[in-house]
Amino acid sequence: MAEWDESFDWVVVGSGAGSMSSALMMRKAGKTAVILEKTKLVGGTTAKSGGVMWIPNNRFIRAAEPDESAEKAITYLDAVCGDSPDTPGTSPEKRRAYVAEAPKMLDFIIGEGVEMERAATFWPDYYDDLPGGCKTSRCVTARYFDLKELGAWEKRVPPGFAPFPARLEDGMKKDFMKKSVAIKLAFARIAARVVFGKLTGKNYTMAGAALQGRMLKAALGAGVDIRPESPVSQLVVEDGKAVGVETVKGGKPWRIAARLGVLVNAGGFAQNQAMRDRYQPGTRAEWSNAPAGDTGDMHVELERIGGVLAQMDQMVGYQTTRAPGFGTDYVKPAGQSLGARPGAIVVDQSGVRYMNEGGSYELFCETMLKRNREVPAVPSWVIFSQRYADDYPVAGRMIGPGKTPRAYEAEGYLKQADTIEGLAALINVDPAVLRATVDRWNGFVDKGMDEDFRRGAREYDKFLGDPFNAPNPTLGRIDKAPFYAVDIIPGDVGTYGGVIIDAKARVLDRAGEPIPGLYACGVTTASIMGGVYPGAGASVGPSMTFGWIAAKHAAGLDNQY
Repeated sequence: MAEWDESFDWVVVGSGAGSMSSALMMRKAGKTAVILEKTKLVGGTTAKSGGVMWIPNNRFIRAAEPDESAEKAITYLDAVCGDSPDTPGTSPEKRRAYVAEAPKMLDFIIGEGVEMERAATFWPDYYDDLPGGCKTSRCVTARYFDLKELGAWEKRVPPGFAPFPARLEDGMKKDFMKKSVAIKLAFARIAARVVFGKLTGKNYTMAGAALQGRMLKAALGAGVDIRPESPVSQLVVEDGKAVGVETVKGGKPWRIAARLGVLVNAGGFAQNQAMRDRYQPGTRAEWSNAPAGDTGDMHVELERIGGVLAQMDQMVGYQTTRAPGFGTDYVKPAGQSLGARPGAIVVDQSGVRYMNEGGSYELFCETMLKRNREVPAVPSWVIFSQRYADDYPVAGRMIGPGKTPRAYEAEGYLKQADTIEGLAALINVDPAVLRATVDRWNGFVDKGMDEDFRRGAREYDKFLGDPFNAPNPTLGRIDKAPFYAVDIIPGDVGTYGGVIIDAKARVLDRAGEPIPGLYACGVTTASIMGGVYPGAGASVGPSMTFGWIAAKHAAGLDNQY
């Protein structure tokens, strides 16, 4: 029998979104809960992200669109995810549990004082053309937040990638300000809030940092014990049951007993290059947006005590471009819209276009890695002309005569030539091939249809495009000198594989049976979406939901919420 230094009803490893919703639920049940975070900062990958949750049939979409339903969402997930021996993380039972419980979890955290809102009125599902797909938005996120409300905990939450008092939907429109008076006015109001906030001592943030700031405030207010710099080295199992953890306190080994159970929500292994080489060859830790603490420690530990790892080849790919400063960026430059807006295409190192540049970032990176096994495609090249550069930024900066940042040229990031053939020489591809690729694209633009990959056929493709570009938000010619190229690589926001859980978030052993007292959620698990990302927030939403489900089950409250 182990000797314990301390005991709680509920012990949570990691401080991501699912950890917070879980601990809140346990406190609502009148039980004690502790969250153990190995780094100095609280919030995990969620705090660095957009903080979006994909929650079908939630209160916000139902209020606007009465025809939304759980049945539609299940139809969509069944069509997108499917079932395969290669993706044991998903199953009809787990998908149905998610659709049923996610809206309840959202209502619960709102009831605990966490202010949420519809992330956008137009943020379609990534495969909205499939049965049950949503062409508006099933996404929710937190309202912007003043970190000063956390008091002494203010500095424990990362500042996020957008420290502004703005709605996420407004922030996504900033590149179109010069095309819309309404957008200009919206940003004027945001600017006014920024100024007022500075004058009144506010420290605003939005997106994932706002979500985790709000969740942290609620958890602290509910009496959750949250301990940064408390890495867990071992999960303690006795007679086949998880009964506690080994951690540190005050720099010394510390053993904490868990009377009701242990929840592991410790992130993925995005920053562990050895694990990436084993499970995801060709990907790089330095390309990831996951926090430095995302090293897969608990994947190894969960497997040691009998958990089964699956879907380890999956990551939440998020294409990025290596602009100057890439290695020091808090969030690496997004490449999603870079190749998807009118007047840009992506080609491999032979100069051939090989995908629909719109659509899911997960699918984009998966397609790039698959292509690379046949034709060199990592990195690939985004090809565009001055027509594109006149309207849209590249890695956050405008380019063109008198505008291009000096480092873009000095460091060789931006390739520029007066002709397509000249550009081809700079990126080491056959000039005739690149010319043929660009001409073929321009022909599709003139016809109003991408005959190769149907870019623009889905609403989500249009979401990534330019709403002011008529008649198709995603199509535009590449024909105005100079011509440009920048690289694009398969980055990520985290890995997507881990231990297999059941519909109650219990970790399953090699026989497919639950390990008593042991639960997991988030990217510590094999995604309940399988190998697909159905919509924005398809990792944060399940993390929060299955963390909440785990706490309900452990506390014996399955049927009360």
